[in-house]
Amino acid sequence: MRPVIPLVTAALLFGLGAYGVLRRRNAVLVLMSVELMLNAVNLILVTGDTMRERVTGQVFALFVIVIAAAEVGVGLALVLRLFRLRQDINTDQVALDEPRGDAPSGEPGPAEARAAAGAPTLDGEQG
Repeated sequence: MRPVIPLVTAALLFGLGAYGVLRRRNAVLVLMSVELMLNAVNLILVTGDTMRERVTGQVFALFVIVIAAAEVGVGLALVLRLFRLRQDINTDQVALDEPRGDAPSGEPGPAEARAAAGAPTLDGEQG
């Protein structure tokens, strides 16, 4: 098989993943797009390995798989935390400039507001 076919396929997969990262609003779909990009890189590494007849491409592909597994674990933890706090995983509605709860801003943070309202905290205790 000529190496052009897997390289073009990997380029298309990477482009589709990059489009998904840039255009999607759902955090889970963004994570899936990142995984698609990492799999495209794996395809390029294995294709390069078969062209050079060495084992280095396969070793790097294993490293990419390990990094992808760690990325999924951290990414899903962040998505679950975001869903618990906001009840939504839309990335457009995440306020990155919001002050933290321990900052002396004069206004109570989200945890203090829930405790003052008598709502259960994340630990399950009543406020």
